Amino acid sequence: MPSIEFIVFILLALTAIGSALGMLVSRNAVYAALFLVLNFGTVAVLYLLLDAPFVALSQVTVYAGAIMVLFLFVIMLLGAEQLAAEFRWRDLAPAIVLGVLLLAETVYLLFQKITLNTGVDAASGEILTQPAVMAKELFDFYLLPFEVTSILLLVAMVGAIVLTKQEKRSA
Repeated sequence: MPSIEFIVFILLALTAIGSALGMLVSRNAVYAALFLVLNFGTVAVLYLLLDAPFVALSQVTVYAGAIMVLFLFVIMLLGAEQLAAEFRWRDLAPAIVLGVLLLAETVYLLFQKITLNTGVDAASGEILTQPAVMAKELFDFYLLPFEVTSILLLVAMVGAIVLTKQEKRSA
Protein backbone atom coordinates (compact mmCIF):
# COMPACT_ATOMS: atom_id res chain seq x y z
CA MET A 1 0.00 0.00 0.00
CA PRO A 2 1.46 3.39 -0.98
CA SER A 3 2.28 5.86 1.75
CA ILE A 4 0.34 9.08 2.27
CA GLU A 5 3.35 11.13 1.07
CA PHE A 6 3.37 9.20 -2.20
CA ILE A 7 -0.36 9.81 -2.72
CA VAL A 8 0.06 13.53 -1.98
CA PHE A 9 3.02 13.64 -4.36
CA ILE A 10 0.98 12.03 -7.17
CA LEU A 11 -1.92 14.44 -6.60
CA LEU A 12 0.43 17.44 -6.61
CA ALA A 13 2.23 16.18 -9.70
CA LEU A 14 -1.07 15.73 -11.54
CA THR A 15 -2.15 19.21 -10.45
CA ALA A 16 1.14 20.70 -11.65
CA ILE A 17 0.84 18.94 -15.02
CA GLY A 18 -2.83 19.91 -15.36
CA SER A 19 -2.17 23.55 -14.54
CA ALA A 20 0.75 23.65 -16.99
CA LEU A 21 -1.47 22.21 -19.72
CA GLY A 22 -4.24 24.64 -18.78
CA MET A 23 -1.78 27.49 -19.13
CA LEU A 24 -0.71 26.29 -22.56
CA VAL A 25 -4.20 25.82 -24.01
CA SER A 26 -5.88 28.83 -22.40
CA ARG A 27 -6.92 31.47 -24.92
CA ASN A 28 -7.25 34.16 -22.26
CA ALA A 29 -3.85 35.52 -21.18
CA VAL A 30 -5.05 36.38 -17.68
CA TYR A 31 -6.37 32.85 -17.13
CA ALA A 32 -3.08 31.47 -18.43
CA ALA A 33 -1.23 33.59 -15.87
CA LEU A 34 -3.52 32.30 -13.11
CA PHE A 35 -2.84 28.71 -14.21
CA LEU A 36 0.86 29.55 -13.93
CA VAL A 37 0.33 30.82 -10.37
CA LEU A 38 -1.35 27.50 -9.52
CA ASN A 39 1.59 25.66 -11.05
CA PHE A 40 4.07 27.71 -9.00
CA GLY A 41 2.08 26.95 -5.85
CA THR A 42 2.01 23.21 -6.43
CA VAL A 43 5.74 23.18 -7.16
CA ALA A 44 6.31 25.04 -3.86
CA VAL A 45 4.36 22.34 -2.00
CA LEU A 46 6.44 19.70 -3.79
CA TYR A 47 9.54 21.43 -2.43
CA LEU A 48 8.02 21.21 1.05
CA LEU A 49 7.59 17.46 0.56
CA LEU A 50 11.31 17.30 -0.26
CA ASP A 51 12.14 19.02 3.07
CA ALA A 52 13.27 22.24 1.39
CA PRO A 53 11.22 24.97 3.12
CA PHE A 54 13.54 27.80 2.10
CA VAL A 55 13.28 26.88 -1.59
CA ALA A 56 9.49 26.56 -1.24
CA LEU A 57 9.24 30.00 0.36
CA SER A 58 11.49 31.44 -2.34
CA GLN A 59 9.30 29.82 -5.01
CA VAL A 60 6.18 31.48 -3.62
CA THR A 61 7.83 34.84 -2.96
CA VAL A 62 9.83 35.24 -6.14
CA TYR A 63 7.80 33.42 -8.76
CA ALA A 64 4.18 33.41 -7.57
CA GLY A 65 4.63 36.88 -6.13
CA ALA A 66 7.03 39.14 -7.97
CA ILE A 67 7.32 37.50 -11.39
CA MET A 68 3.57 36.94 -11.73
CA VAL A 69 2.85 40.57 -10.82
CA LEU A 70 5.26 41.53 -13.59
CA PHE A 71 3.56 39.15 -16.06
CA LEU A 72 0.09 40.45 -15.22
CA PHE A 73 1.35 44.03 -15.48
CA VAL A 74 2.75 43.37 -18.95
CA ILE A 75 -0.41 41.51 -20.04
CA MET A 76 -2.60 44.40 -18.94
CA LEU A 77 -0.20 47.02 -20.34
CA LEU A 78 0.12 45.44 -23.77
CA GLY A 79 -3.52 44.44 -24.02
CA ALA A 80 -2.60 40.88 -24.98
CA GLU A 81 -6.25 39.93 -25.35
CA GLN A 82 -6.41 41.79 -28.68
CA LEU A 83 -3.26 40.02 -29.84
CA ALA A 84 -4.73 36.56 -29.24
CA ALA A 85 -7.03 36.85 -32.27
CA GLU A 86 -4.00 37.13 -34.60
CA PHE A 87 -2.58 33.71 -33.68
CA ARG A 88 -1.40 31.49 -36.56
CA TRP A 89 -0.32 27.87 -36.15
CA ARG A 90 2.66 28.30 -38.48
CA ASP A 91 4.11 30.77 -35.99
CA LEU A 92 4.29 27.90 -33.51
CA ALA A 93 6.89 25.91 -35.51
CA PRO A 94 10.01 27.65 -34.07
CA ALA A 95 8.68 27.16 -30.54
CA ILE A 96 8.11 23.46 -31.18
CA VAL A 97 11.63 23.03 -32.59
CA LEU A 98 13.16 24.85 -29.61
CA GLY A 99 11.01 22.82 -27.20
CA VAL A 100 12.18 19.55 -28.75
CA LEU A 101 15.81 20.72 -28.50
CA LEU A 102 15.29 21.66 -24.84
CA LEU A 103 13.71 18.26 -24.14
CA ALA A 104 16.62 16.48 -25.85
CA GLU A 105 19.12 18.49 -23.82
CA THR A 106 17.27 17.72 -20.60
CA VAL A 107 17.20 13.99 -21.35
CA TYR A 108 20.91 14.06 -22.23
CA LEU A 109 21.80 15.85 -18.99
CA LEU A 110 19.67 13.47 -16.93
CA PHE A 111 21.36 10.42 -18.46
CA GLN A 112 24.77 12.03 -18.00
CA LYS A 113 24.00 12.70 -14.33
CA ILE A 114 22.83 9.11 -13.82
CA THR A 115 25.92 7.62 -15.47
CA LEU A 116 28.40 9.95 -13.76
CA ASN A 117 26.59 9.85 -10.39
CA THR A 118 27.54 13.43 -9.52
CA GLY A 119 24.84 13.92 -6.90
CA VAL A 120 25.36 16.12 -3.86
CA ASP A 121 26.31 14.12 -0.81
CA ALA A 122 24.07 14.25 2.24
CA ALA A 123 26.49 16.28 4.37
CA SER A 124 26.79 19.20 1.94
CA GLY A 125 23.08 19.00 1.08
CA GLU A 126 22.18 19.58 4.70
CA ILE A 127 24.39 22.67 4.84
CA LEU A 128 22.70 24.22 1.80
CA THR A 129 19.31 24.21 3.53
CA GLN A 130 20.47 27.06 5.76
CA PRO A 131 19.62 30.46 4.20
CA ALA A 132 22.87 32.12 5.31
CA VAL A 133 25.05 29.45 3.69
CA MET A 134 22.89 29.45 0.56
CA ALA A 135 23.17 33.24 0.29
CA LYS A 136 26.96 33.08 0.70
CA GLU A 137 27.17 30.44 -2.06
CA LEU A 138 24.88 32.48 -4.30
CA PHE A 139 26.70 35.77 -3.92
CA ASP A 140 30.24 34.34 -3.83
CA PHE A 141 30.22 31.78 -6.64
CA TYR A 142 27.11 32.64 -8.67
CA LEU A 143 27.07 36.42 -8.52
CA LEU A 144 27.58 36.97 -12.26
CA PRO A 145 24.70 34.70 -13.41
CA PHE A 146 22.51 36.22 -10.70
CA GLU A 147 23.22 39.75 -11.92
CA VAL A 148 22.83 38.80 -15.60
CA THR A 149 19.42 37.31 -14.84
CA SER A 150 18.30 40.44 -13.02
CA ILE A 151 19.49 42.63 -15.89
CA LEU A 152 17.65 40.45 -18.43
CA LEU A 153 14.42 40.75 -16.44
CA LEU A 154 14.86 44.52 -16.23
CA VAL A 155 15.52 44.80 -19.99
CA ALA A 156 12.46 42.67 -20.75
CA MET A 157 10.25 44.91 -18.62
CA VAL A 158 11.63 48.12 -20.13
CA GLY A 159 11.30 46.63 -23.64
CA ALA A 160 7.64 45.82 -23.05
CA ILE A 161 6.99 49.37 -21.88
CA VAL A 162 8.85 50.87 -24.85
CA LEU A 163 6.90 48.70 -27.30
CA THR A 164 3.63 49.76 -25.72
CA LYS A 165 4.54 53.45 -25.80
CA GLN A 166 5.42 53.23 -29.52
CA GLU A 167 2.12 51.52 -30.35
CA LYS A 168 0.15 54.20 -28.51
CA ARG A 169 2.00 57.01 -30.34
CA SER A 170 1.37 55.54 -33.76
CA ALA A 171 -2.31 54.81 -33.09
